[in-house]
Amino acid sequence: MLLRFTKMHGLGNDFMVIDLISQHAHITPKHARQWGDRHTGIGFDQLLLVEAPTNPDVDFRYRVFNADGSEVEQCGNGARCFARFVLDKRLTAKKKIRVEVKKGIIELDVRSDGQVRVDMGPPRLSPAEVPFQADQDQLTHVLEVDAQAYEIAALSMGNPHAVIRVEDVDAAPVRTLGPRIENHPRFPERVNAGFLQVIDRQRGKLRVWERGAGETQACGTGACAAAVAAIAQGWMDSPLTLELPGGRLTLEWDGSGQPVMMTGPAMRVFEGQVRL
Repeated sequence: MLLRFTKMHGLGNDFMVIDLISQHAHITPKHARQWGDRHTGIGFDQLLLVEAPTNPDVDFRYRVFNADGSEVEQCGNGARCFARFVLDKRLTAKKKIRVEVKKGIIELDVRSDGQVRVDMGPPRLSPAEVPFQADQDQLTHVLEVDAQAYEIAALSMGNPHAVIRVEDVDAAPVRTLGPRIENHPRFPERVNAGFLQVIDRQRGKLRVWERGAGETQACGTGACAAAVAAIAQGWMDSPLTLELPGGRLTLEWDGSGQPVMMTGPAMRVFEGQVRL
């Protein structure tokens, strides 16, 4: 059978989006690996599956697979693309959309200027919720990688993140240190590694090595995690703007127990069909 899909991106973080409400198919990790290959497939960072909700209090459910076939809990840039997709495909007329993801519910607000504001929910700051193996229940920890110590903030935005502050993000060893942190044994479910450069109280630069995808042009949950780490440690103030390789995101967080609000664009690239 032929399956319709849409290629989208949020600040260069790119997605293959499939509507599994008006068409029906059984998608497996094998399909994600096959289609995600940039040489022999469609090519993407993540595959987004739009599904009918299992919770009566929400409008949709969506699932996210990395290009390596692993299923993940959350994706901030994907959430914005999801909102744009369901409106463009007339699956809803709502501009405020509640969506069920693997580990909770998020709320999306499509603004008149085309930007999408996402309520990403409150961060989880306890090591057990990341999950991260730690002796103390705190945000920051020392992580040893190849006999070198790094201070990280470990937290969850529905998926696990480790945030490191660096002096110059362009010179940061993202592609060498990133995979070492991703697969560190103290993160039993692996982790996304964010490298944050603070410019001033309201501006920063960020690169993210994503679990199962490598370095991407942007990572929405990574930006949320970096904002939380920076605000909690007194480096930056809310609202703030983070510049990623693919563009800028605006983040707001009012402190412990409060949701992280993320605002940014979502773009459609092309439509296509793939043989299942």
